[in-house]
Amino acid sequence: MHGESQTDRGARTPAPRLPGFDMPHVMPPMVARGQAGSADGMDPADDALLLQTQRLLSTSLTFAGGTDEVAERLRAALLQAHPSLLTVIPGGADTQVAQLARALTWLVHHLDRPPLLVEGTGRLGAALAACGVEPGHLQLVGAALAEAMRAGMAPGQWRQDFDLAWRSTWQHAYEWIAHGAARSAYEPPVWDATVVSHELRRPDLAVIRLRPSLPMPYRAGQYARIQVPALPAIWRPYSLSGAPRRDDLVELHVRAKTTTGVSGTLVHGTQVGDPVRLSRAEGAMTLPADPSRNLLMIAGDTGVAPLKALLIELADTRDARSAVLFWGVRTLDELYDIDEIAAIAGAARRATVVPVVSEGDPGPYASGLVTDAVAAYGEWSDAEVFLAGPPLMLAATSLALQELGVAAERIHHDPPE
Repeated sequence: MHGESQTDRGARTPAPRLPGFDMPHVMPPMVARGQAGSADGMDPADDALLLQTQRLLSTSLTFAGGTDEVAERLRAALLQAHPSLLTVIPGGADTQVAQLARALTWLVHHLDRPPLLVEGTGRLGAALAACGVEPGHLQLVGAALAEAMRAGMAPGQWRQDFDLAWRSTWQHAYEWIAHGAARSAYEPPVWDATVVSHELRRPDLAVIRLRPSLPMPYRAGQYARIQVPALPAIWRPYSLSGAPRRDDLVELHVRAKTTTGVSGTLVHGTQVGDPVRLSRAEGAMTLPADPSRNLLMIAGDTGVAPLKALLIELADTRDARSAVLFWGVRTLDELYDIDEIAAIAGAARRATVVPVVSEGDPGPYASGLVTDAVAAYGEWSDAEVFLAGPPLMLAATSLALQELGVAAERIHHDPPE
């Protein structure tokens, strides 16, 4: 599979092939014992060429102002040439620039290790395919990257060896991105992520923020399955409470009944810098495209996480629908995220949060059962309803809503697991 960028098509001769990439899935034979050679079995001359190309890429990036400046110009060039390419990638402008800068840094640092580079670019292709990017959309990246490099250099600094180094490197990267995109059709992608914050909000509950290493598409209200290194055979579903339009962080609200298992490990045995893995986002509990109906949201305990994501989506899009979120908890101290959720609702055009405390002192909030508070608040027969919480809460609340006149088809929740 061979791809060709606009820069490549305009060249009179094809970009040179880098060693070690033609058959990356077959390791080169090791040099016989006693012979001189590199640790990975490649011909020393090939190693030297890769290192020379790596130095050219690094030097040209420095001359062009560094990875951050090049990434900013690259995004601007891509936005001008193919605006729809960036609209399907999660995050806003700052996040996308940061992702491009990390990608350029990673590319240069791994160029001398072909198997790692092939595997990494293949995974990037799978992630981009999950976002809806087709390999053909990426053909213009080579030309855009060259322009981003040239624009940051003083007159005369852009040299032919820089041009050849970037053209040959992008040719290989493009090919294996395309290969990864094709492979994703029968091998679902998995995202490696790093814990960037871990807040123990209650003795048994943590709010954890993750940064996937590659763009991870998801819609507000969806969930993903999480794997921790200590339990590689187990994947557990957790709602994603983040802002996909704004940044590349994924937020989990995790309650642990014990110190073991995935939840126990996430709450009690995980810290900033630790790795986790995420599956493709699932679930259809997302905002309806039809804005004609107002929204009723009812959460129990950590079920507030996906509904928080829906409020963020309403705020970020300036959606004019009315939304009321009832958050039912047992005691006042279980409102572990109320300040942030109230602030998000305040940023939306027509959103309200109603905490309901069933036991003890409710403080400034409503007391009693959340279904009673919903019934007393207003009439909901024309609303689209979203429920999230423990299985018994889902069943009881759904039945109560139908008794209030809400049609079953307008009550949405993920299947309990």
